[in-house]
Amino acid sequence: MSNMPISIKKVSPGLLKAEWSDGFSAIIKIEKLRSECPCADCREKENETGKFVMPTIKMGKNDLKSLQPVGNYAVNPTWGDGHDTGIYPWEFFRIIFENYKMSEDEIIDFEEKNKNKPDIPGLNVRSN
Repeated sequence: MSNMPISIKKVSPGLLKAEWSDGFSAIIKIEKLRSECPCADCREKENETGKFVMPTIKMGKNDLKSLQPVGNYAVNPTWGDGHDTGIYPWEFFRIIFENYKMSEDEIIDFEEKNKNKPDIPGLNVRSN
């Protein structure tokens, strides 16, 4: 069985849905996908004093502009702040959806709170 989703789509501003051939389907907040970015720049780094430094927050950080497949093994998002170096292997992508799956009540609450916010222009989400 492949870990690659059979469908990925934005269901409303701020929410992303993915479905797999084994029947698992989930909707997550797009900000959760960004918070799990596996690239080195997004992970906590230890500075010379031994303290952890958190990544800088930029405008557009959680604005998902596109998701592009990387071969048959991963997906690469491009974010509104220009960040595009995070490559999410399909197995990790699935774990994110399992860990952050929203309940129906959470989805309704999120959509109600965000109903007047603009959609994400130019989103190009593709799945093979």
